[in-house]
Amino acid sequence: MSTVENNNAVVLFNELNCANGTRIGVATLNAPKTLNGLSLEMTRLLANQIELWANDPAIACLILKGAGDKAFCAGGDLHALHHSMMNNVGKAAIDNTHAGTFFAEEYALDYRLHTFPKPIVVWGDGIVMGGGMGLMMGASHRVVTETSRLAMPEISIGLFPDVGGTWLLNRLPGKTGLFMGLTGAQIGAADALFAGMADYHLARETWSTLLEQLSKQPWSQSAAQSSNTNEALLDEVLAKLSTTPAIAMGPLQQHLSLIHTCCAGSDLNKIVAALVALSEHTDPWLQRAAKTLAAGSPGSARLTYTLLKRVKHLSLADAYRFEWVAGLMCASHGDFAEGIRALLIDKDKQPKWNPATLNEATEAWVEKFFTLPVAAEQHPLYRLGQST
Repeated sequence: MSTVENNNAVVLFNELNCANGTRIGVATLNAPKTLNGLSLEMTRLLANQIELWANDPAIACLILKGAGDKAFCAGGDLHALHHSMMNNVGKAAIDNTHAGTFFAEEYALDYRLHTFPKPIVVWGDGIVMGGGMGLMMGASHRVVTETSRLAMPEISIGLFPDVGGTWLLNRLPGKTGLFMGLTGAQIGAADALFAGMADYHLARETWSTLLEQLSKQPWSQSAAQSSNTNEALLDEVLAKLSTTPAIAMGPLQQHLSLIHTCCAGSDLNKIVAALVALSEHTDPWLQRAAKTLAAGSPGSARLTYTLLKRVKHLSLADAYRFEWVAGLMCASHGDFAEGIRALLIDKDKQPKWNPATLNEATEAWVEKFFTLPVAAEQHPLYRLGQST
């Protein structure tokens, strides 16, 4: 495997030489000490390199993975976002240029993965949360292993399921998307496959075998047919190496009916009350989900619920545009800074949410998170999804 970037970079780029002169681009998020949390620098490196690979006819497909054995990507660079919020206290939301730029470039990268002209494999080993989910959901071939733990846990930090999460959660079976968004519930390989958040389960130990098998494929370089041909070859290789997860039916699928019952209706207060009551359930997984919701930001619960309703019938590009505005508002006058402080800065795990209760986080209160701080044509994702 040839190296494109140096080994000290926060993203490593390598190319796997294949049998017929084609190559596979491999991008490795290289910040294992922070569980490969996605920074603005990493986003920019990825965005630049994948365009080079997109325009290289010899590159048949891409692979995204994380360094180390703990995570593909556990989220975004929250420390840098917190620093930007502290520097922007008392100023307008739009004045937080770091938050605005970070969200815009991260979402643009995620959208590019969704619309990329070549197949993309994400090796979703270990923790895949938040920003990691944004990367993984854009891939054409999403792989989970026996160690995979997927979640959108933003309610615990005063945010909402962004990076396209509002679009994704609306497409999960039944009410499971709303449940995951409100509770931050973690799921493993079996539930990821059931919910359509992953395509294949491979044992972690098959990584080297996967690379070996991929290097032997007769990848196409024909612009007219390469995408479909190469996707089919990828499917064939992954299918042969795939196995059934040790736990064939995860708790999300097991409790599908109960989740639907709890999340039915249009009264968020009743939904939250029903979910919080699951803290008395015999299943520890449901107990943890209920307790996470109870301890989470009431404002995030309201914002998540409202966003899922508003973007339900929108395009992916429009969902990202909605999320950018809401994210910038969260960085200005939401619970985001307090959530990061309690979890990562002071680590007291005692956030003081404002509003403190769901009754205070009303439908009228949440409207400020949808007010565009700039003219529509000045939105950084204004042209997302439009042909140029």
